[in-house]
Amino acid sequence: MLLGAHMSIAGGVFNAPVRGRSIGCDTIQIFVKNANQWVGKPISDEEADKFQETKKETGIDPVFSHNSYLINLASPDDALYEKSVNAMLDELHRSEKLKLPFLVIHPGSHVGSGEEAGLKRIAEALNTLFAKTKGYRGKIALETTAGQKSNLGYKFEHLAYLIKAVKDKKRLGVCYDTCHTFAAGYDLRTKKAYDATFKEFDKLVGLDRICAFHLNDSVKELGSNIDRHAHIGQGHIGEDGFRLLLNDERFENIPMVLETPKGPDMAEDVMNLRVLRGLIRKKGRKS
Repeated sequence: MLLGAHMSIAGGVFNAPVRGRSIGCDTIQIFVKNANQWVGKPISDEEADKFQETKKETGIDPVFSHNSYLINLASPDDALYEKSVNAMLDELHRSEKLKLPFLVIHPGSHVGSGEEAGLKRIAEALNTLFAKTKGYRGKIALETTAGQKSNLGYKFEHLAYLIKAVKDKKRLGVCYDTCHTFAAGYDLRTKKAYDATFKEFDKLVGLDRICAFHLNDSVKELGSNIDRHAHIGQGHIGEDGFRLLLNDERFENIPMVLETPKGPDMAEDVMNLRVLRGLIRKKGRKS
């Protein structure tokens, strides 16, 4: 399995693979600029080249990105909507310059306009973004959400709607967040529940749409609609749910990254990666 964590780009995006390798990551997620700012310093050709060099030297692959928390492609406010689309376009440009395979995004929040209106708004934005980036290699991966407040993407039906509404379907994928989907009511803790969840996902969305997994345990209980990440095995999902996922051969080549709380020394990532790897059954050994 390809396991890793979200890595800081402090000091330059090329530092992220080095940080990832220092704690034993196979794959990492990054921001392509400060996630709490609308505008960032352009990525120079030199920085992009150095990123490719360090990526090759460390063997970290794939590296993918996550969009800014400020962006809301479902906003009913025209000014914020336009600002969000432009910011997403910039992130796609940055991801393409770094040759990243996909960019994970939170679908958006309808902020009171209603789910149908919000989903239509997102679909329009995605069609605009893809039309303006024809020929780009990078996909957009819609992240599953917990359904907190007015956030969209907490139902598999939301993802299915967007895939159907987007013209350039080959550039749209999904990032499956374990904490978010659990909080949204999709259980993973038993074999029966796990199989039922992914059977429904496959029917509505398609397993082939999954570009990545966010591996996060959940502070809150099943169906809480509250997005609070816990360390692996220390939340309501527990080790059994992650054991099922990590030993599912359908996902053995899909990157899986942590987004759990951590300090600057990344000791928590080391701990969580150790726990995850300890849940993987060795080939030929029966469960």
